[in-house]
Amino acid sequence: MRSFLREHWKSIAAIVVLVLLAMVSVDPGAAAPELPLAARLRAHVTAIASSEHNTTTPAELDQAARYIEDVLKAEGYPIRRQEYRAGGQMVRNIEVSVSNVAPHTKPARIFIVGAHYDSAPGAPGANDNGSGTAAVLELSRLLKDMRPSQGTEVKFVFFVNEEPPWFKGEEMGSLQHARQLHEEGQNVEGALVLETIGWYTQQRHSQQLPPGMQKRFPDTGNFIAFVGTIASSRLVQDALSAFRAASDFPAHGLAAPAYVQGVTLSDHSSYNRFGYPAIMITDTAFMRYPYYHTAEDTPDKLDYDSTARVVQGLARTIVALAAGAQG
Repeated sequence: MRSFLREHWKSIAAIVVLVLLAMVSVDPGAAAPELPLAARLRAHVTAIASSEHNTTTPAELDQAARYIEDVLKAEGYPIRRQEYRAGGQMVRNIEVSVSNVAPHTKPARIFIVGAHYDSAPGAPGANDNGSGTAAVLELSRLLKDMRPSQGTEVKFVFFVNEEPPWFKGEEMGSLQHARQLHEEGQNVEGALVLETIGWYTQQRHSQQLPPGMQKRFPDTGNFIAFVGTIASSRLVQDALSAFRAASDFPAHGLAAPAYVQGVTLSDHSSYNRFGYPAIMITDTAFMRYPYYHTAEDTPDKLDYDSTARVVQGLARTIVALAAGAQG
């Protein structure tokens, strides 16, 4: 029992927090109301990203993975692991899915909704990328009863090894995932990667921009960005349009050559490598967030109310994309 508690204490603590918050101000005779999305996001980020978790801290990395799996299992999902060896240790991607595909047949089209769950060396990773991981957990919960168009599968994927020294290398989790789909001949119609989505401000001049983009986008860091290369410009446009139709949260899109600063700096680049359309959905990370890749990237820094609005808009965006897919 003591060994179990040591291994699962973060999962247990977060689940207790969720239960206690749900009990606050509840009429004993009434059904418990659903916990506010912002509070759920905070609990996930706190459980996953209160301390550094990567291959240099393997126990903490495994605890984060186990927490993700525990939350998904609680929602009734069967877990699929993609395990492989990196740096002399076993690591894993985690995947669940919602599909409208006939039994024993290959999907006609796949949408990926993903985020990496490891943190940078020396950083707890609350925004990078506890925020994205928490968002994908909540999207999987909100959309578990979604019915995509016939032949469509939506995969919710949690990637390991996005951060250095693995970034863009063969042991990068998203590269492993994208390669397997390519080898299986799967048709990925779009990958939506959530990368640092938790920090917003109304302060003027808080937003840095890539060279040449200063007149195209606001200088206030209060928006969510849909970013991809030129090859993924259609997906940028479709996802941004669907988000704007579903949410009044400020949103902007950028489809630019790969050499433009920041355009390829996340897991979506792994899917691009195999010819799949893929975009990054982001608060722009180091172009806005002052604690990027530092020990100060802690759960107390994030704006959970704004992040919840983004997640709500993304849920409707994913439904629109998956329902509108045609065979």
